[in-house]
Amino acid sequence: MSSVVQKAQPTGSRGLMVASIMLATLMQAIDTTIANVALPQMQGSLSATQDQAAWVLTSYIVAAAIVTPVTGWLAGTFGRRRLLVIAVSGFTAASILCGLATGIGEMVLFRIAQGVFGASLVPISQSLLLDVFPREKHGAAMALWGIGIMIGPILGPPFGGWLTQNFSWRWVFLINVPVGALALMGILASVRRDTPWARPFDWRGLAFLAVGIGAMQLFLDRGESQDWFGSLEIQIEAALGALGMYLYWVHWRGREHALLDLGMWRNGNYAVACLLIFIVGIVLFATLALLPPYLSQIVHYPVMDIGLLLAPRGVGTMIGMMLVGRLSGRIDARWPIFIGMLLTVGSLYFMCQFGVDVSKSDVVWIGFMQGLGLGLVFVPVSTVAYATLPPQMRTDAASLFSLVRNLGSSIGISAVMTLLSRATQINHAEIAARVPAYGVEQSTLPALWNPSSPIGAAALNVEITRQAAVIGYVNDFWLMMWLTLAAVPLVYFLRARNPPGAPAVEVELS
Repeated sequence: MSSVVQKAQPTGSRGLMVASIMLATLMQAIDTTIANVALPQMQGSLSATQDQAAWVLTSYIVAAAIVTPVTGWLAGTFGRRRLLVIAVSGFTAASILCGLATGIGEMVLFRIAQGVFGASLVPISQSLLLDVFPREKHGAAMALWGIGIMIGPILGPPFGGWLTQNFSWRWVFLINVPVGALALMGILASVRRDTPWARPFDWRGLAFLAVGIGAMQLFLDRGESQDWFGSLEIQIEAALGALGMYLYWVHWRGREHALLDLGMWRNGNYAVACLLIFIVGIVLFATLALLPPYLSQIVHYPVMDIGLLLAPRGVGTMIGMMLVGRLSGRIDARWPIFIGMLLTVGSLYFMCQFGVDVSKSDVVWIGFMQGLGLGLVFVPVSTVAYATLPPQMRTDAASLFSLVRNLGSSIGISAVMTLLSRATQINHAEIAARVPAYGVEQSTLPALWNPSSPIGAAALNVEITRQAAVIGYVNDFWLMMWLTLAAVPLVYFLRARNPPGAPAVEVELS
């Protein structure tokens, strides 16, 4: 498990590398959410059912999850520069094929290709930056790199909606072509060649991981729509997921060069960082899954307004990352993580006060606060995670780190959407039981909601459903708030090798 650590490069070369890697990671991160809003138009254009169209999202997530653990071996076999070039080229080519697809089968196949090629982009780019920047500049490097990881999913839905509304759903994929081309040219010009190192491939480990991770992702992604354990499909996926992960654990214990070294979790610092990034994955993606439908279906804001209202969240994230990048090396890395966690808890508390008439200003400043908190957490956690690991383990560690974050996002989205659906049903029944069908004085209810008439009863049912859904959303916000608050004490156990008082950290991009 050795690797070649690149020497520091001139500032200009590093700047071009950072810009190129940011473009590549941003392209991959945006594609995790950009297709969501285009599904209805895609479904009609490709003559697909709603369930078939959902596979456009599921296939990408599952393929990326399965290939992510293989990144370490691929980097050793091809070299990180060559793997990065292959990944960007393949992802861009798959995007073109997605934009030209004429049937749902083709679309799912090309989305699988996107996931396969895109899986290596995040861990490879992260390990490269950690190697070519001096240790005292790791915080700033991760701040610049993290912009793509954190901002991409936030920009995806509004950007995808704008492209679909003004052009066509096909441009959701075709927009990757110029971005991928620029990233590829920058990578070829700035990333130095590295020497591949021999490493036997663990075919049995790959089989176990593919079954375990793939079945788990399918279980999480399709559980809500298939009524969870009431469905035979979900029962099979849950059983295969648990069996695959158990068999890989047994296999790893008896093999010297397993595909993914779970022994990295014996490093307490890395284990705590993985747990914290797991929580960040839950909060980031679960709130992204909840806010757009809340603002659309409950508060009735237009789609374009929703995109604008969520934009300050991304601005807060960028400011948090830039701020912590400049402070890296000057202060204990645990302080920005601690403050960021508290800001995230506070923002979720304020979101628990949302109602049917939440104002636009509240959505803006609370979103900014949450983005700022997540930005303060993401960069130092992503830096400190590798601080006590040997440099040659960074690519494998980055693969596992990315996998943990992605699993957090999948589990978070699945959990909150399930709780929302069930809470809405239960609360609807509870509220409706308190509204008598007849004998209500006209002064107690608006005329529009008079339950004694069919039209009034239908209108009243719509409002009851709306109020029940609000309670469900608020319950989800409470859950995420308590989960984040419970994780705050973990910050104490993080350790960074660099002592406070190191030189200030700044990265120039010229």
